[in-house]
Amino acid sequence: MKCDIVVVGVGGQGILAVATIITKAAAKEGRHVRQSEIHGMSQRGGSVSAFVRLSDDPIVSDIILDASADIILSLEPLESIRYLSLLKAGGSLITAKDPVVNIPNYPEIESIYESIQVVEKNLILDLKKLAIASGSIKAANIVLLGGVSHYLPIQSSNIENTITEFFKTKGEGVVQTNLKAYKLGRDIM
Repeated sequence: MKCDIVVVGVGGQGILAVATIITKAAAKEGRHVRQSEIHGMSQRGGSVSAFVRLSDDPIVSDIILDASADIILSLEPLESIRYLSLLKAGGSLITAKDPVVNIPNYPEIESIYESIQVVEKNLILDLKKLAIASGSIKAANIVLLGGVSHYLPIQSSNIENTITEFFKTKGEGVVQTNLKAYKLGRDIM
């Protein structure tokens, strides 16, 4: 088993949280894992990406090469387009519907959707709506994680346990909100 995942978005969306939860949950199952991230101008809403590599065999590098990613997870639709060259043929692209318009010449959203829909296995999710239903708009990243969980070679119970561990220092309310967000994302798939 090998699974390469690219998680992208803009600063403040919880990209690194999603990558860390995936990595820790996979490690609990004895998988070899590698994670790397690029923060860029994340403090100003700039591009953030994380590469997550999972395998039953040792992993030499944390870099995901062009046309080799199994999955692109995106919390911002334009960011998903920016990383499309990494997606392999037959790979899956799951992205948020709502853009973060953080540049003056942000492209028309319909043209972005058209570029996403060129990918055979694509899904554009209304993460904002689902996150609000979970109890917090901040949980959009965990809704996305729930949505992709069916594609990950990790047991859902391990992901849920890792979410609990990841958020436990923020209080039981935050843990429960994120578990609800995860389950909403999982159910939508």
